[in-house]
Amino acid sequence: MAPLPLTDRLAPLAAGGPTFARRLRNGAVLAACTVAAMLAVLPLTLIVWQLVERGLPGLRPSFFLNLPAPVGEPGGGMANAIVGTMILLALGTALALPVGVAAGLYLSEYRHDRFADMVRYMADILSGVPSIVVGVAAYGLIVVPMGRFSALAGGVALGLLMLPTIVRATEEIVRMVPGSYREAALALGAPRWIMIMRVVLPAAAPGIATAAMLALARAAGETAPLLFTALGNRFGSAALDRPIAALPLMIYDYARAPYADWNRQAWTGALVLLMLVTVVSALVRLATRRIPRP
Repeated sequence: MAPLPLTDRLAPLAAGGPTFARRLRNGAVLAACTVAAMLAVLPLTLIVWQLVERGLPGLRPSFFLNLPAPVGEPGGGMANAIVGTMILLALGTALALPVGVAAGLYLSEYRHDRFADMVRYMADILSGVPSIVVGVAAYGLIVVPMGRFSALAGGVALGLLMLPTIVRATEEIVRMVPGSYREAALALGAPRWIMIMRVVLPAAAPGIATAAMLALARAAGETAPLLFTALGNRFGSAALDRPIAALPLMIYDYARAPYADWNRQAWTGALVLLMLVTVVSALVRLATRRIPRP
């Protein structure tokens, strides 16, 4: 059977048949993806809208500068809880970030070791442990031996919650660094640890910072572990060996209190907590943009 002439083969394309069908399918898939993206963003939009609508009226300087008012009296603020939350997050980050990044580098660069498989498996299990279980564990490990609730115990609990996220995210991000970077450094005579620290780690630093922010965002809103460790404090205290206030704890107490003013402050506290995580994330992203690439 003789092949069709070129003009006959191009006739359907000229008529717009197959091309129109492809464009129609492409438009339908693009529209479906757009709708899916909007549905994914919708829950966050609704949450932010609720927080802004109900929490913005209480966002005054006194909220950031004053201590909580006595029980049943209107007014006051959450200055102690804001400072306490930053202290707890700093403690958790200081404990989890070095260990998590080092473990993630090990899992990526020595992925074929049998011990690496065990570490990866334990990190996956830890990521699925409920936060209240982590709080009970920190209570038994820190609070009971110390004989008191403390900010240190709360920082350990938050660090344990942040650790698996940092480990697994660091591993995946470091794997994305091109192998040519490693080969070039080794070819120039650099030891392997120098190659990891001076080439691989700077290249993966922005992604690792993003992973740390994800872990920080998860830990910032945890309440159950802090009930067993930090306990809460209605006074201004920055001592690491004493109970300390935190925004999630005060939001929890104020939201279920029978006072309308406390309920309004709970909404404002939730808005401030969201703003705190957003600002820290933005600052880290700006800082990591200036890290030189290898």
